[in-house]
Amino acid sequence: MVVSVNPSYRSPLLDTSGAVQALEPDEGVAAHYGDPLREQRRLAAGTGLVDLSHRDVIRVSGPDRLTWLHQLLTQHMERLQPGEATSALLLDANGRVEHALYGVDDAEAIWFHTEPGQAESLVRYLDSMRFWSQVEVADVTDDFAMVWEPVTTAAAHLSRVTARGRDVFVPRSQLRSYVGDESGLAGIWAYEALRIEAGEARLGRETDERTIPHEVAWIDSAVHLDKGCYRGQETVARVHTLGRPPRRMVMLHLDGSVDHLPEHGDEVKAGERTVGFVGSAARHHELGPIALAVIKRNVPVDAPLDAGGVAASQEVVVDPEIGLHVRPQLR
Repeated sequence: MVVSVNPSYRSPLLDTSGAVQALEPDEGVAAHYGDPLREQRRLAAGTGLVDLSHRDVIRVSGPDRLTWLHQLLTQHMERLQPGEATSALLLDANGRVEHALYGVDDAEAIWFHTEPGQAESLVRYLDSMRFWSQVEVADVTDDFAMVWEPVTTAAAHLSRVTARGRDVFVPRSQLRSYVGDESGLAGIWAYEALRIEAGEARLGRETDERTIPHEVAWIDSAVHLDKGCYRGQETVARVHTLGRPPRRMVMLHLDGSVDHLPEHGDEVKAGERTVGFVGSAARHHELGPIALAVIKRNVPVDAPLDAGGVAASQEVVVDPEIGLHVRPQLR
């Protein structure tokens, strides 16, 4: 999946001393501020702030917003409470992932942030599905910016709080003042390393045009398996019932003696056979070089792998037999 990013965006926090701009798909924000491993350790200890202001933000308002979204997205939305964090996917008719949304409702509207460059196509699709529903969909990326903090309490601004931290929706005009002391800033490299460690997929990195939710561990976090119809539900239900999705996401522990990381899209091989692709890679402050990759389901879980020329061992994120536990036992 190709994510279209606004190449002209440049965060004001890139003017911070030591800031080094990130590359695709995170152009416009800092990769690091001079010491990426120190920044990562600070986040792991529960302090610091990451500039995610290049991400897109959409707002869905109106009295019908939750029941309407309930019919379109993979998540159960009807009973979402104000302040409750949610994650959801928008699938195509074949159950393949088109969008990943991370949201919170404020009792008047639900706010989502998405990958850079995704708001335009997402808003266009949602607008086409409004019909007679009392909802309004708006791309508010120009007005609101995202930051992430490793804090599990609400912020002064609207925030989406999860077990790993909080996504804060900050008016762009207040971004600098919200950050305050710039010494606490951490770059996207540090954020990505902790995401990879947590085994969390990212749209456009661990996904491609064929990805279904089961393959990248989104069934537990972004899909509700006991709700009504939505586009792509048949595939979700079938694979959940029968098990064995075509591919599975793994975390790779990479050879630390190699002086480079594999690139996104590099081939993953088991022996001479290509079995998948590299999603994201990073240098972790404790684990060393790690990556997320998507490989064929039938690759043995103990098989040594090669990721873009770097030797790797795999750690299971998605069970190869996912879904089989719900299959009836035949006698």
